[in-house]
Amino acid sequence: MKPHALITNREFKLLIKPKGLDRRSKITALSDQILKFCKKSQVEFFHLDNASTGLRNIYFFDTPGEDFRRNNIILRVRESRQNVWVDDFCEVTLKCRAHDLGESSKFDPKPKKSIKSRLRLKEEILRGDGLGTTRSIYSNNAILDAIPIDSLFDRSLSSAMKFFPGLITLPIDKKLPLRIVGGRTNKILEACLPLGNLVFGDGVQAHCDIAIWMKSVGDPIVGELAFSYRVNDENRAQSKAHKRADKFFKKLQIELADWLEIGSTKTALIYGKPE
Repeated sequence: MKPHALITNREFKLLIKPKGLDRRSKITALSDQILKFCKKSQVEFFHLDNASTGLRNIYFFDTPGEDFRRNNIILRVRESRQNVWVDDFCEVTLKCRAHDLGESSKFDPKPKKSIKSRLRLKEEILRGDGLGTTRSIYSNNAILDAIPIDSLFDRSLSSAMKFFPGLITLPIDKKLPLRIVGGRTNKILEACLPLGNLVFGDGVQAHCDIAIWMKSVGDPIVGELAFSYRVNDENRAQSKAHKRADKFFKKLQIELADWLEIGSTKTALIYGKPE
């Protein structure tokens, strides 16, 4: 199996049950189980013992009728924070996420030329209908770093189009307002902890972390265990390594069966609609 030439990243995701996830002992137990599983699976895991946890606010913009969502578009904002203090700059991501690679790649998320961005076309590998199975969705991303929070969209679709010209092509009334999905009180507090690196082959090393989404401290909504790696001209043809990552992910689901939450993605929980 060789990833399609358009793919720049592969990301494997498992939703984790929220109960107790904000307790350090729970995360330690999960991390220890993954470490033991890696040894049993003969997959090298360079575990990080003293990694620091990052905090950020996450929210999504859409029209009142969720026209973005109905067109497979996601407009996300991430605000980094140190304790209670939110940074003056944020990360803004526009993505088209679809079940079909052709449909996802057809949309152009790039911002206007004066704005620097990182472009990613991800294959996101999720749990399938049963344990030990998989399905893929494809996410065509433009990621904007260090955007001043005060210059974000003035609650209108036309203001977002000034950042992202590709939105003009959508069959949506351009006079519609933009709102935070679920309202301003629906911002998510995310805690993200790096766990380490998984080695599936030369040049195929995946960063592994766990993210916890909360309404507020002490109120977990869901967790997500994920590992991802870049795909480039050097490692694209390493079919054995890619297959090893796939096999590891399927067996990991069985290993962590008691931890797993039903569902597809964290974003789907916010919208209340599966992906």
